[in-house]
Formats: sequence, structure tokens, C-alpha cells
Amino acid sequence: MRIGRDGTWYYRGSAIQRKPLVCLFASVLKRGDDGTYWLETPAERGRIEVEDAPFIAVELFWRDCDCGGREPRQCLTFRTNLDEMVTANAEHPIRVQLCPVTREPRPYITVRPGLEARISRVVFYELVALAQPETIDGREVLGVWSEGVFFPIDDVPAIDMAAD
Repeated sequence: MRIGRDGTWYYRGSAIQRKPLVCLFASVLKRGDDGTYWLETPAERGRIEVEDAPFIAVELFWRDCDCGGREPRQCLTFRTNLDEMVTANAEHPIRVQLCPVTREPRPYITVRPGLEARISRVVFYELVALAQPETIDGREVLGVWSEGVFFPIDDVPAIDMAAD
């Protein structure tokens, strides 16, 4: 079995067309300490190839969270391609991996321990629209807040003030 970069699940080279079946497989998906992916039931265990991330975040919901009498805080909830809902917080962090050559962002959110969803380009653009600058360890970064946790997206671009 294999999960393509676009989130399509394959069995023996053919795409699995039935979403309920893919959801069933996804419910038993685990990741080993060595980074390998496994479908694991009480009776069986089989390796699965994952090209990038096993899930894709395809939709973003922005709302104010109820914080038990304190001021409301922004909450960012993602819907995956398998309709799983995940709210970014300390247990479900957002991380952005930058290509060292092109600086192209590859954003992810943790869905379950060891399992991430790649944030689709359209959803990432929505995140960037919500981004605000913060100073982290003396560096100016752009990022988003969700449930009181700040998630850096990228450095704040430097403005060249040396124009003639």
C-alpha cells in the first residue's frame, strides 16, 4: 500500500476509491520511531509507503475560543482530506519546513502522535493572511496564534533601507 503526495491511497497500484475504506485504514495507521509507517490491527501489521504526509489539511476554520472567563483567543481548526478535525495547539502543532534552496514553505500540522497533515497551498495562504509579527528569541518572525500558542511561519522580511 502507498499514500501519494496528493493524499490518494493506493493498493497494488490502484487508487482506493471508497472513502470509508480509506478512513478505516487511516484509523489504524501508526508511525514507528524510525519514521516508517504501519497499518496495525490487533491481529496484523503491514508496512505502508507514504510519499510526504499521510493526510492533507484541505480547509481552515477560524474562530474565537471560549477560555473559561478570560478573553477569547483565536483558534484555528483544520479539516483533513478524510474529514478529521484538528485544532492547532500544543498537542497539535503547526510546523513549516522551508526548502533550503528556494525557501518554498512546506507546512504541516500534527493530527495524531507521529502523523501529520500537509497543509494545502490554499489553506496555507489563509494562514499567511492571518499571520502577525512576533519577536521570538530576538528574531522577528511571522506566525499565527491558536489556543494561546504561537506558531512561526517564516522570518519577517528585512527591509533594505540603503536605497540611494
